[in-house]
Amino acid sequence: MENVVLVVHLILALSLIGSVLMQRSEGGMGSMGGGGAGGGAAGSRPPTTVMAKFTWILAAAFIATSVTLTIIAAQNSAGASVIDRLGDVPLTDDSGAAVPDLGESLLPPSSDDAPLVPSGD
Repeated sequence: MENVVLVVHLILALSLIGSVLMQRSEGGMGSMGGGGAGGGAAGSRPPTTVMAKFTWILAAAFIATSVTLTIIAAQNSAGASVIDRLGDVPLTDDSGAAVPDLGESLLPPSSDDAPLVPSGD
């Protein structure tokens, strides 16, 4: 399920990029400061084209798949912590040899252990 939504999400992303790039520019800097064509009222907008409507539909679908992927990812994690998963780690490897406990190497040395730094004797 997650893979299907992810593939649809990627297709929507590419389609959205393509549809934005194929739209006609609205003049940009030419209409600032009274320049540009079209003698309409100030602030008037051109009628919505089919391409603009299609872009809005793609954008809405992209947001919907983004939310869906977020919900699926949250359900898959379901409060599982890395610490919780450490209990699943086997204490022996495939050959049956004991796996060293890394926690012991992090403890400070006891008084009966040899010093870490050799003395100058």
